[in-house]
Amino acid sequence: MKAKVCSLILLLTLCLSVSAFAAPFDPETFIYVSGAGSPQTLDPAAAYDTASGEIIHYIYDNLFTYVGGDLDNIGPMLATEVPTVANGLMSEDGRTIRVPIRQGVKFHDGSVLTPEDVKYTFVRAMLADPAGGPIWMFFEPLLGVQTMRDVIAMVGGPEDFADISEVDPAILRKAYDVVDATIEVDGNDVIFHLVDPYPPFINILTKGGSWASIVSKQWMIANGAWDGNPDTWAKWYDQAIEEMTLYEKGMGTGPFKLETWDKSGDQILLSRFDDYWQGPASLKNVVIKNIPEFATRLLMLRAGDADAIYVAQQDLPQVRDIPGVTVVDGLPQINNTVLFFSFTIPIQGNEDLVGSGKLDGNGIPSDFFADVNVRKAFCYAFDYEAYREEVALGAGEIPKGPFPQSLPYVNTEQEYYYHDLSKAAEYFKKAFDGELWEKGFKVGIVYNTGNTARKTALEILEYNIESINPKFQVEVIGLEWATVLDKLRSASLPVFIMGWLMDFPDTHNFAVPFMHSAGTFAGYCGQGLIDLAKEQFDELIAAGIKATDPAEREKIYFELQRLYVEQAIAMPYIEPTTHRVMRDWVQGFEYCSAFSANFDLYNISKVQK
Repeated sequence: MKAKVCSLILLLTLCLSVSAFAAPFDPETFIYVSGAGSPQTLDPAAAYDTASGEIIHYIYDNLFTYVGGDLDNIGPMLATEVPTVANGLMSEDGRTIRVPIRQGVKFHDGSVLTPEDVKYTFVRAMLADPAGGPIWMFFEPLLGVQTMRDVIAMVGGPEDFADISEVDPAILRKAYDVVDATIEVDGNDVIFHLVDPYPPFINILTKGGSWASIVSKQWMIANGAWDGNPDTWAKWYDQAIEEMTLYEKGMGTGPFKLETWDKSGDQILLSRFDDYWQGPASLKNVVIKNIPEFATRLLMLRAGDADAIYVAQQDLPQVRDIPGVTVVDGLPQINNTVLFFSFTIPIQGNEDLVGSGKLDGNGIPSDFFADVNVRKAFCYAFDYEAYREEVALGAGEIPKGPFPQSLPYVNTEQEYYYHDLSKAAEYFKKAFDGELWEKGFKVGIVYNTGNTARKTALEILEYNIESINPKFQVEVIGLEWATVLDKLRSASLPVFIMGWLMDFPDTHNFAVPFMHSAGTFAGYCGQGLIDLAKEQFDELIAAGIKATDPAEREKIYFELQRLYVEQAIAMPYIEPTTHRVMRDWVQGFEYCSAFSANFDLYNISKVQK
């Protein structure tokens, strides 16, 4: 025991450069210790994970914000008014939206926010359009498409191309002109021109949406981003995330400035921006650290070396009775956690997950999950009730499909999968015309290290599948979050778990990423799912957001939900609640289910009790 405690003390000293013993109380420094992963990028145009979104949240501001964390109460932020038909800033048909920009707001470098910065933010993001990113949320309302590739095809370019250098420069200029025309600067106002009415558009621009964080045009150009020239934008199109200007940089108007991102130490340091337009924050310094080991995080919380830590749901009983610790749980979320299948799995270089790459008992073929019987077998093999009761501790709901049941247009009577090993065996026997049952398979299934809830979910699946047939081999593998994201971009993970926190509170926000051919998860799940989505889902999804009659929208989303479940596209298994664990000296905590940030640190202060 003594050796174990000493090693933990040494680890803390090395990792965080603070004492493992109770540190002197510092009211100006906030230390949050995560455990489930580090940011993928700090670029608002590319970030589409909560770890990245959390850091962006502190550095930047949006045009609007949710007042008091209330999703039904949107107020101005970098804008001075929220556009409505009543105040004349939104046209009667909802297609023209005028946003007055707040004057006198300073960026971290001392320059002053202008409407040109706002326009540059959105145009630059659409021209960059990194694959698998969030910018579909600009394209769809403004142009009625999903990607920059769609825009190029719209103006007469190729529908598909391996590299943008293959596209005629004249076509690229036309594509630029189409994008540029969607946003106009008129004096101190920015005007958005929508192709059709789009009710959630203001939500997309609101705080919590890291993609709509406003950047400085002048600073971006000086640091190597798109130079604003209509004829050069293709140079910055769909760059590797690590090559993008804001991959590890950040400069916004937000309450905190980026000081350092120490990747080797898995730590980000922020400092207070004293010229923040709403007044300086109470906190002077912020440390956000990722430590996968819960025992280490727990020791830091007890010692007061962390002000707040990430605690998995099943570990909450270990922190509830610690003196000086506050647990806020049962916080509602609009999200779900899903086990995804890749329909087209790369074999070469992927042997640790696919083995032989053949249906020979020592691996799986590329099209393993393209067989719907395999997908259904996996869905019946999972014990949803056991997970909810034993891992989620009774919190959250078992899904009825891809759409969280708290959203409108969700069929809460939809039949869904349940734990039934005999049915799982039945579908395994049907798969590959019986060959799978006879030969068996071996597959690696992945979770992000430190996320013990996901690990447990996969272990439940592993145990149940292996109990069905001794020829079935499932290996649960933990990978660092950054590695998981890299493999997702190449669709290399046969099976993986991801949570999806809403971008905006509308069923459409789950239909697009989960089911559209250009959606985030189609890209992660391979060409097989992309082809299926083009054939069966894309037109329905487009009709769903265009429909103005609630009854028509309900009919469309009910049908999408039915198709998703019937074909076992993926396996949603919990619609969780969330919680926060912090020292009792943390004051001002305010929850908003739209925020990636665990704490809205501008409102936080520390007062020793």
